[in-house]
Amino acid sequence: MHFRDLGNGLEWRANGETLRIEAWGPDAVRVRATPGGPVLDDLPGALLDVPPGGKPEIGIAEHHATLVNGALTVRVDADTAGSVTPYLPATAGRLTFLRTEDGAELLAEQPAHFWWPGPRSAAPNGNGYHRLEQRFRAYPGERLYGLGQHTHGMFDQKGAVVDLVQRNGEVTIPLLVSDRGYGLLWNSPAVGRVELAETGTRWVADSARQIDYWVTAGAPADVLRRYADATGHAPELPAWAAGFWQCKLRYRTQDELLEVAREYQRRGLPLSVIVCDFFHWTHLGEWRFDPEEWPDPAGMVRELDEMGVKLMVSVWPSVSPVSENYHAMLDQGLFIGSDYGPVAHADWPDKGLGAYSAQVAFYDSTNPAARDHVWERIRRGYHELGITVFWLDACEPEIRPGHQTGLRYHAGPGLEVANLYPRENARMVHDGLRAAGETEVISLNRSSWAGAQRYGAALWSGDIGTDFTTLRAQIKAGLNVMMSGIPWWTTDIGGFHGGDPDDPAYREVLVRWFQYGTFCPLFRLHGFRGPSQLLEPAMTGLPNEVWSYGDEVYPILVDHLRLRERLRPYVMEQMRAAAETGLPPMRPLFLEFPDDEGAWEVDDAFLLGPDLLVAPVTAAGARERTVHLPAGARWTDAWTGHEHAGGQTLTVAAPIERIPLFVRDDARLPLHEEQA
Repeated sequence: MHFRDLGNGLEWRANGETLRIEAWGPDAVRVRATPGGPVLDDLPGALLDVPPGGKPEIGIAEHHATLVNGALTVRVDADTAGSVTPYLPATAGRLTFLRTEDGAELLAEQPAHFWWPGPRSAAPNGNGYHRLEQRFRAYPGERLYGLGQHTHGMFDQKGAVVDLVQRNGEVTIPLLVSDRGYGLLWNSPAVGRVELAETGTRWVADSARQIDYWVTAGAPADVLRRYADATGHAPELPAWAAGFWQCKLRYRTQDELLEVAREYQRRGLPLSVIVCDFFHWTHLGEWRFDPEEWPDPAGMVRELDEMGVKLMVSVWPSVSPVSENYHAMLDQGLFIGSDYGPVAHADWPDKGLGAYSAQVAFYDSTNPAARDHVWERIRRGYHELGITVFWLDACEPEIRPGHQTGLRYHAGPGLEVANLYPRENARMVHDGLRAAGETEVISLNRSSWAGAQRYGAALWSGDIGTDFTTLRAQIKAGLNVMMSGIPWWTTDIGGFHGGDPDDPAYREVLVRWFQYGTFCPLFRLHGFRGPSQLLEPAMTGLPNEVWSYGDEVYPILVDHLRLRERLRPYVMEQMRAAAETGLPPMRPLFLEFPDDEGAWEVDDAFLLGPDLLVAPVTAAGARERTVHLPAGARWTDAWTGHEHAGGQTLTVAAPIERIPLFVRDDARLPLHEEQA
């Protein structure tokens, strides 16, 4: 007998492999497969302890076993007894995931070959590590969403090959949501890839010790609810964070930053956050202000507080050899190491070096002692001044070259654990702020991983282009982030790399992007305006405030600032829902309307909460666009007041001063200013 009843799960052993299937929350299971030994319980991943739920029903027969956990049934076929060839290694221990209600197949393992390899394969790398592969069957017409944030411009990712690695703008969150009625979390931070081909799906870990994944059954909304229960709920967004964030690369001095905040105040414009970007420090890895440029940061924070504005400060994980912290951290083993000795992993400019760059190291965020050490420096350098909001930039981390082979983390070898880094970096700030007595925690991160939402980690989309093509891709990327369990997300409004405020063509891009950003979970203007220049401590971009784009653009942006202010109570309702249920504030149409076939095809519009359909304009010169109104609701044009039945696609006006908005059924939203 190959099977063993574990009470909460079942186990199958053969050919040196241990396969364990356990109930892991309602309607969900966790699957682990270990070559050559017992299941390992102490490997890093995203799953928390088993969520509350009923005991599964387990049945064991001679050649197969089943585990039933609510809406999900898992069948394990031990062999093919009774066939012409009674035992085929490739089919032994094969898993099939079924919908309990009707027995319909949701997902099934698929062997690569009738003899070898099977659906799970392990090629030894040495020292107990393997190149692991997990194969599943492909289904014609299946749609697949999630997987974090990517720049490939796809919403439905069927057909894509996605690297499981962290890069600037490429964020690995390995949750996949299918329109077939299941979700799958690849519960491994190992570097690898997922191939979503027409001939099958294959997950690959380049070097790891165990296959580990989690599957749940249900519609997309059910998947996201179960995922939040399994990996952690986001806290409630602080109310101030739902307002407007002003940022650029970069404000070089205290006076420059304060003057911008004062100008917003003089103009009577809403402002919630202003950002102090990189190179404000004495040296990289000292996590404190340069007094020559920032002589009274405590006074600056007090003045901003009086205006109702939070100061967000850029914090990097890298440490220059000239930093006062470098040698102590090196001696204590707090940096990411390597198999070959040195800890320096990137060239980066620093103050006092002239035209030269430093070989900077990176603190090891997977090391609790390193997190404590860095937080203590942040506490002294920023938090004691009253700063509670941190921008965690370059947190992939931005190593050069960008591979993890040979790197050593506290949590394990780079190839096995590297994708954890941004989540644990956000944890550093979260745990530090909580220990300091702060009740509201949010950090802005350039990268992320599964479970980061529980640490108050917002994500932004990295250093992107400044054209309509990029804007179109951002809409799809943001919706996939929402389908990956991260509810707080934003872009650099207007893009990052370039953009001339005096160029009419770019001004149109900026206007349309600002209109889109008004309805994103976080509303943030950022970017490096003007021609490229040398990366150095003295660098800065052109002006990037709402009054920087000319007299025709300014009133449009102001109207949208005020529109966002009116919508803030509604936005906060969605943020509370996200914290409680796991449903994101920005939603693909199918999340609310899964029975409308047309809703699954829409990748250029979305719902803000359940009641507001937003249709951004993403083409130069466009003054109208088509909008699909999902079936199952009535929709009122926010600008004309005309009511339309759902289940149809309309062409509607989109003049430069606004984008199409539709309100669901009898919802009442403050989209218009009240007339005096």
